[in-house]
Amino acid sequence: MTDKEKGTVRAVERALDILLCFAGTETELGLSDIAKKVNLHKSTVHRLLSSLENKGFIRRHPHTDKYRLGWSVLELVSNVYQSDDLSSIVVPEMTRLRDLLGETISLYIRAGNERIRIQAVESNQPVRRVANIGRRLPLYVGASGKILLAWDDRESVLQLFDDPSWPRDLDREEFLVSLDKARANGYAVSIEEREPGAAAVAVPIFDRDGTLIASLSVSGPVGRFTNEAVKRFAEAAKRSADMIMKMLKR
Repeated sequence: MTDKEKGTVRAVERALDILLCFAGTETELGLSDIAKKVNLHKSTVHRLLSSLENKGFIRRHPHTDKYRLGWSVLELVSNVYQSDDLSSIVVPEMTRLRDLLGETISLYIRAGNERIRIQAVESNQPVRRVANIGRRLPLYVGASGKILLAWDDRESVLQLFDDPSWPRDLDREEFLVSLDKARANGYAVSIEEREPGAAAVAVPIFDRDGTLIASLSVSGPVGRFTNEAVKRFAEAAKRSADMIMKMLKR
């Protein structure tokens, strides 16, 4: 690869890092905020933002000079949901599961050391989990994170422990045991791991070749996740996952 090609790749990676700054809960960010997040000089970030703005991936507020995602991102997301078999197939079954259990149903896929919620059907109950599609979450907490790692080989999981994004105080042995338990039971449980008052049960979804491709989760207030309810949620989610996998094989 030539120096010019390396420079082009680096610019693309930096532009993508800027877009990923908006993957959290913040919808608007200033130039200084973005520069700090991506660890680049403001002049470099401003140049990249201008290019992204010209292509419609970034919008700048004319009065506050803050940036937010542009409409081109929405166009790409729309195409993902129209073309992706998994995200389009699961909605009816997720809705059926939501109506059966009364809790929020989410679908997660793995992206590196994170998981992304690519589809969700929220509970109709007054007190419920709010599920934002497209949100990125860490793999080291939550039922779906365990599921997305439980079928990995042990060496790959151990390598993740050395990643800077993983907390140093994570009990590795306890975490590995939780993965073994999830694989043995066919489901994982999290009780107030990621946020107080929230609980979840998750099950795996495999593709035609038996490769893990997603996690289907049931989440809601911890008070509704009794031991009896967890078992009921897990069995119902397993049946829904089986139905989805049958549809994927057609």
